[in-house]
Amino acid sequence: MAAHASVPATSHRTVHHLSRAVLAVPVVLGVAYGLYVFANQRGGGAVTGGDIVLGIVSGLAVMALGIGLLSIQSALPRELRAAAYGTLFGAAMGFLYSLSGHSVFRSSGMGAIFGGAMFLVSFYVFYTHED
Repeated sequence: MAAHASVPATSHRTVHHLSRAVLAVPVVLGVAYGLYVFANQRGGGAVTGGDIVLGIVSGLAVMALGIGLLSIQSALPRELRAAAYGTLFGAAMGFLYSLSGHSVFRSSGMGAIFGGAMFLVSFYVFYTHED
């Protein structure tokens, strides 16, 4: 049986192009994160190539994951979107915490606490600002 003319036969998701202003947020956050990783790893000592590489790679990773999350967030329901933001934030903060010399368990716990807090805040924002 044929469908009504107003009902599409297949569901096509439109590709959303991100504006420069939206892309600027993960870029700036990635640069700031990379600089913070560099400074935290350096710890007031001499600048080494390893510290610079770690800062650049960490900043690029956060930047790429942030841009990737922004590009797919419209396809995710609010619960998964909040979980994705919480996971990214928790992993980033847990890694920063581990650079200050704490154990893996304590760093993972702090990352989980920060990630859980980000999940709650982002879920609240998504829930109250969506139709």
